[in-house]
Amino acid sequence: MKLYHELAEWWPLFSPPGDDYAEEAAFVRRLFDEAGGGTLRTLLELGSGGGNNACHLKGSYALTLVDLSPEMLRVSLALNPECEHAPGDMRSVRLGRLFDAVFVHDAVVYLTSEADLAAALRTAAVHCRPRGVAIFAPDYVRESFAPGTDSGGADGDGRAVRYLEWMHDPDPTDSTYVVDYAILLRDAAGATRVVHDRHVEGLFPRARWLGLLAEAGFEPSVVADPWQRDLFVCRRV
Repeated sequence: MKLYHELAEWWPLFSPPGDDYAEEAAFVRRLFDEAGGGTLRTLLELGSGGGNNACHLKGSYALTLVDLSPEMLRVSLALNPECEHAPGDMRSVRLGRLFDAVFVHDAVVYLTSEADLAAALRTAAVHCRPRGVAIFAPDYVRESFAPGTDSGGADGDGRAVRYLEWMHDPDPTDSTYVVDYAILLRDAAGATRVVHDRHVEGLFPRARWLGLLAEAGFEPSVVADPWQRDLFVCRRV
């Protein structure tokens, strides 16, 4: 995926860490506070990307940020220099310590098989202390998916990004859907280029999510957020 590697330096303009992330982080923080009774101090984010969630959560928790892409970790480090950063795959990383809370945002959608999803849920469980809290925020479950388009981008530092996002499901019988991005990049010299980037993302039924979470060692529940997503809020057994 080009967006998280060769295009990572454009991420702050592709998806600026502004009001949308602040609103979502406030909602997630409220869920953590309610589930954890105000006792959560350390938080591990798996698949932390460019650090946009972290920049709104770091005032409430001591954050450790893990991502598979070294390029995105560099972007995040520039935004969140006070946070611990570590390279790692959410399916297999082992940090050797426990956290009060684990957060897995939309990076979880890049797990396209049940085996990969189960592995990531086990990783979260391994790092979550007993009676700690984990929240998983996939963009869709199978029941909520609908094809559609979105667009965005921003200007900054003499450069600009605009993109069109197109979500579709070529085969409703499998566990994936496709997101195509048409990305326009304008550099400081005024030159513009177009990049196509295709992402294949995972799509699992709500009941399967709940079953895999229970198998990993969580007591899961489903919370609908203001953006019509299913968030899985879990207590570690």
